[in-house]
Amino acid sequence: MKPSLRVLAGVVVLVAPLALTAPAQAANTLTMRGADVSSLHRSLDLGARYHDASGAPADPYDILASKGVNYLRLRIWNNPASGYNNKATVLQQARTIKAKGFKLLIDFHYSDTWADPGKQYPPAAWANHSLSQLQTDVYNYTYDVCTALKAQGTTPDAVQIGNEINVGMLWPSGQVVNNNFAPLASLLKQGYRATKACHGGTQVWIHTANADSNANARWFYDGIRAQGVTWDVTALSYYCMWHGTLANLYNVIADVKSRYGKPVVIAETAYPFTTADADHQPNVISGTARCDNIPATWSGQAQQFSWVQNTARNAGAVGVFYWEPTWYAVRGNGWDPADINGTGNGWDNMAVFDWSGRVNPHLYWTP
Repeated sequence: MKPSLRVLAGVVVLVAPLALTAPAQAANTLTMRGADVSSLHRSLDLGARYHDASGAPADPYDILASKGVNYLRLRIWNNPASGYNNKATVLQQARTIKAKGFKLLIDFHYSDTWADPGKQYPPAAWANHSLSQLQTDVYNYTYDVCTALKAQGTTPDAVQIGNEINVGMLWPSGQVVNNNFAPLASLLKQGYRATKACHGGTQVWIHTANADSNANARWFYDGIRAQGVTWDVTALSYYCMWHGTLANLYNVIADVKSRYGKPVVIAETAYPFTTADADHQPNVISGTARCDNIPATWSGQAQQFSWVQNTARNAGAVGVFYWEPTWYAVRGNGWDPADINGTGNGWDNMAVFDWSGRVNPHLYWTP
């Protein structure tokens, strides 16, 4: 899974000279330089403090802006036990985000808790609904959240209809079984319709964690396209420890951009700055298995993120989002929304702020 420096260098050396010699207007840039800050509201409510690279206290949103971030992402859960990341708290955080001048991406999980490739469970209120009912649910819920955001002057610039829906969402009704994409497609179409009915200019993203291979990406996006699904941006997750080499990432981005004719964004990526653990919750990614032989240090984290941005840019992507850079270990801001006080943070070694809240001085989002 891990690329050699020789292979990686081959990609960079092959592509970078073209960017240097091409006309300035032809050079690809990352216009969406994003961060998922879904846990930040809770951290701040608990008294978390953030510091710039010099160690001076500062507003975390201002720190991210100074690092080059121009787009923020918020997940939304229907009725989470913790209350955080529900409609009310998303509306509140959206006001702060827009007031700070960021663009806003809303990530619909269509669940009361985490939805990802391994779990896509309906919210409890929809648990016994038929596929037909779920289509109505998706439309109404998407439209309701979008119009509530619009009404307070924080119209989302983009929404995701589902989160990492590699094999569907709202299981079992919307799960892709035996290559049958029709049920999932019927749900995605309702999400698209609701978003455009709310605001025609809001982009609709379809997000999978299929940066691992062209075969998986084509299987999914070919499948929904064949069912008549429309979307505006193809969004992928890329974590090097799970999704392979940067050379492979380059190939997948280039392929899906060409194949579907839509902008491509890396909606999630991250890298550890330490192998240590700040709390009693085991780290999701230990950091002991290196990618590209890069150590789990502040400099290493910055280097890997820079290489991901370079790869995405050279392959023709328009954006890269870091997942939960502000989620350092704060007691009471746990991993499990059903036990937010009792669980720890499995991402404390992946944030770009250390355990005292100081930002990585080496890491930047770059156009």
